[in-house]
Amino acid sequence: MSEASIRQDELGVLALVGVLDYSTGPALRQQGRVLIGAAEAKDLVLDCAGVEKSSSVGPSLLLAYLRDAKAAGKRLRIRALPQDMREIAQVCGLLELLPLDA
Repeated sequence: MSEASIRQDELGVLALVGVLDYSTGPALRQQGRVLIGAAEAKDLVLDCAGVEKSSSVGPSLLLAYLRDAKAAGKRLRIRALPQDMREIAQVCGLLELLPLDA
C-alpha cells in the first residue's frame, strides 16, 4: 500500500509527501481540505518536494486544493512541483492554471 500525507510544516506551508495515486488520493483530498480551511495564514504554499511519484491523481489534488483555498478566501501557491506531475499537468493543459513558484 502506498504511503502519503499532507501536513503543515510551518506557518503557511503545507507539505505534500509520498506516492499520489488512486489509493492515497481520497484521504489526501479530505486532509488537504481540512488543513487549508484551518490554516491561519491567508497566503499558503504547498510544497511538493516530498512527492515520490504521482499518477494523474496528483494534478487533480492540486486543482482541488486551489478550489479549497479560494473558497476559504486564501491564496495557494505551489512549490517544487515534481517532473512527473509537471508532465501530466502539461499534457492535460493544466500547467498554465497552476500558480507555480519559480
